[in-house]
Amino acid sequence: MKIDVYTATGQKNGSLDLPAVLFEAAINQGLMHQAVVLQQSNRRRPIAHVKNRGEVIGSTKKMFAQKGTGRARRGPLRSPLLRGGGKAFGPRSNRNFSKDMPKTMRRVALLSALSAQAKSGSILGLESYPEMVKTKDAAAVLSKMPVQSGKILIVTPGRHRGIALSTRNIPRVQALAAAYLNPEDVLGARHIIFFVDAIKEAEKIFGGERERMERAVKNPVAEKSETSEKTKKTPAKKASPKA
Repeated sequence: MKIDVYTATGQKNGSLDLPAVLFEAAINQGLMHQAVVLQQSNRRRPIAHVKNRGEVIGSTKKMFAQKGTGRARRGPLRSPLLRGGGKAFGPRSNRNFSKDMPKTMRRVALLSALSAQAKSGSILGLESYPEMVKTKDAAAVLSKMPVQSGKILIVTPGRHRGIALSTRNIPRVQALAAAYLNPEDVLGARHIIFFVDAIKEAEKIFGGERERMERAVKNPVAEKSETSEKTKKTPAKKASPKA
């Protein structure tokens, strides 16, 4: 799969082959959804909090006798049955919404997201970028590229001060290092601009795991024996018998 590559001035300058291990993986929509929900849930901070009947200030005395009055039976004023009483099963600020996924599932979800975006033609390449540049210059470069609508994700090989400073005040533009690629940011972007070096960095970080997984699926016995041989310890030497 090929993508168009642009220069730092926004001019098209050839094309680039995307590594199949990252951008031609099988698309698993279920895992992508699960990974996005995982990220959103882990960011969630419960704020709503209501008092239960034990936290409401008031008397705990039973207001009237259980029987003989003809009225409905009830306890103290703090009962959830009454106005001003505690809330039964209300929202609490100590709720835990955090989720977790195995590393392999998270990796497959990311590769699925990258492959889905590549299949839809949303990925572009960028050769280089100056370390220091003004915001108006960055906006001018983006205006020359086919990324005029929707959110734009710029993937850099590492920390890039020029990209971070020049794009942080442009609406719907986000800069992200290749090591921090995640399904939510990838799927949430309408256009993804990869530095050429960032593609190599992402392949080095995420591609090797994918290749190992494919080998394990094709030949699980050989993969298992290879792993066991690496972890096998050298047998200890027998002590010589005493004279």
